[in-house]
Amino acid sequence: MRAAYIHGIRDIRIGEKPLPVPVGDEVLLRVSAVGVCGSDLHYYKEGAIGHARITQPFIAGHEFAARVVEDQPQLGLKAGQLVAVDPAKPCGECEWCHRGHVNLCPHVQFLGSPPHTHGAMTEYIVVAPSQIYPVPDHFTPVQAVMLEPLGVAIHAMDLAGTKKLFETVAIIGCGPIGLCLLQLARMMCKKAIYCIDPINYRTEKARQLGADEVAADHAAIAEWTDGRGVDLVLEATNSPEGFQIAAQSARIGGRVVLVGIPDGDQYAPLSASMLRRKGLDIRMSRRMGHVYDRAIQLVAQGSVDVDCLVTHRFDLQQATEAFSYPSEFLDGALKTIVLPNPD
Repeated sequence: MRAAYIHGIRDIRIGEKPLPVPVGDEVLLRVSAVGVCGSDLHYYKEGAIGHARITQPFIAGHEFAARVVEDQPQLGLKAGQLVAVDPAKPCGECEWCHRGHVNLCPHVQFLGSPPHTHGAMTEYIVVAPSQIYPVPDHFTPVQAVMLEPLGVAIHAMDLAGTKKLFETVAIIGCGPIGLCLLQLARMMCKKAIYCIDPINYRTEKARQLGADEVAADHAAIAEWTDGRGVDLVLEATNSPEGFQIAAQSARIGGRVVLVGIPDGDQYAPLSASMLRRKGLDIRMSRRMGHVYDRAIQLVAQGSVDVDCLVTHRFDLQQATEAFSYPSEFLDGALKTIVLPNPD
C-alpha cells in the first residue's frame, strides 16, 4: 500500500509499505481522510519538535478518519462504518494517567510522532479499540478528521476554566485551532472577543465566526481595552513571540493558556518582571484528555462549524502540496486534508 513519507526537511515522497496486520484486539481501518496539523508542519519545516526528531523516513498524520474494514461485533462496529480515531494511546497505569493527566503520559504511544510511531497518511492502519470513536451517520470524513483539532481546543478551554464567564478574551493566532477556540470562547465570553493574526484572510475568517474586533498587531488590544488588557488570552501561534504577545495582552491577574508550538521549540525572551507584576496565571496546553465525545456532540448539534475551516483537499499523491499550502499560506489555506481513500 502507499504512504506519504517525510524523508527530511520539506522532502515528502510517496512510498510503499506492507498492509498492516492486526495483533490481538487491534482493528484494521481504511484511512479516508487525514488533516495536516501545525505540529506536522514543524516536522515538515524543521524535522523535529523538541526531542521528537525524524531520523528515518517517517509517516506523519494524527488527525484522521477511517472506515472499519471488517465487522467488529465485539465493538458494535460494522464493515464500512466511519469512525474518528484518537491518536493517543496512554499507558493507563502510570501516576500521571491515574491523576487524570492522560495527555501528559510519558509512555503514551501517539500516532504520527517520530521517530518510532508512524501516522495515518497512508491507505490502511491498525489501532486499539480504545482509540476508536464511531461518529453519527450524517458525519463526513472531513468532519470526523476535525474532531481532533477541536478536541485540542476543548482541552485548552478546560484549562482556561469553562465554568467561568470571562468579560474579555483575546485569541492570538487564527489558524484552525485558534478558530475552534474562537467558536468555543463565544459560549463563555460576556463582552468581547479580540482576534490577532498578521494574515488578513485568517482574521477575516475570525470576523465571520464572531470575533468582535480583529487586527494584525496585538497593540490593538491595548487600544480596545484602554490599556487594561483582557481577562483571558488563548495563544495558538507558531511564533516564538507568541508567549510574549499573550503576556502583554493579558490584564493584571489575567489568565494565559499557551496552545501553540513555537518554531524552533523556543520562546523569545520575555520580561520576568512583567509576568510577576501582572501576577499572571499561565497554563500550558498539550494535546487533549478524553474529550472526543464532547467534540462529536458540539459538531453534531451545530455549535462548532468545522467545515468552514477546511479549505483544500488533496489526494495522497499530492501530499507535498497539502503541507506546502498551509506552510507558505498559499491560496488562503487554513486546514488542508489528504484523502488516501476518497469516499
